[in-house]
Amino acid sequence: MIYLKTPEQIHQMRPAADIISRLMGELASRIEPGVTTRKLDTIAREFIHDNGGKPACLGYEGFPGTLCIEVNETVVHGFPSNYALREGDIIGIDTVVQKDGFMADMCYTFAVGEVAPEVIELCRVTRQSLLEGIAACRPGARIGDIASAVQTYCESRGYGVVREMCGHGIGRDMHESPEVPNYGRRGTGPVIRNGMCLCIEPMITLGKRHIVIEPDGWQCRTRDRLPSAHYEHTLAVIDGRTEQLTTFDYIHQAIPDRFI
Repeated sequence: MIYLKTPEQIHQMRPAADIISRLMGELASRIEPGVTTRKLDTIAREFIHDNGGKPACLGYEGFPGTLCIEVNETVVHGFPSNYALREGDIIGIDTVVQKDGFMADMCYTFAVGEVAPEVIELCRVTRQSLLEGIAACRPGARIGDIASAVQTYCESRGYGVVREMCGHGIGRDMHESPEVPNYGRRGTGPVIRNGMCLCIEPMITLGKRHIVIEPDGWQCRTRDRLPSAHYEHTLAVIDGRTEQLTTFDYIHQAIPDRFI
């Protein structure tokens, strides 16, 4: 069932979206060679608590961290660890914040020092595909229009589009209906309506689209071990238009010279 939110409920989602957006700016300033992903996770957990929120990923179905850490070939759901970031890595940071009973979800892929040009281009294409999906998200359109926009943009440029993982609705729960795939046909799927709150999150690979789930049941990587990029915003459809509740502005302010 798709839960449509009232304008008041969407307003209640804004504080969580503000916390998570500011958190990403804080993390952006801390990402450098030598920092461990566990350290980033600790910074995130403390930031969320200090701002009155709750780290919704921590403990979710047994997940061990505040952040999902996606280094290089990790597509999604990577664990924080003692891995120290290296020059040339990319790291996707995906997390969910709860504030006063409502959720916001966001992801950004960061460059660690000097990164290979082809990997930077993968990140740029992936971030632009998110914007293409957002542009397709409007009242009266369908979820398949979002999916097709992302897929067409990325595959036409030679990239792989992960199919097993997708975006989703959001609100009081982290994952609500409908699913928002990154591949599909225009004119299919549920109609987009006022009150829908959605997370669009392209997960795009430099090589083939195929993935492997590790034995822990969580961590997901590319089968060919080539890099993957991931970007995500939380959106609300309200008053006949689509509004981004999360923003990358704080990231840009923190690292204008390294903003991908």
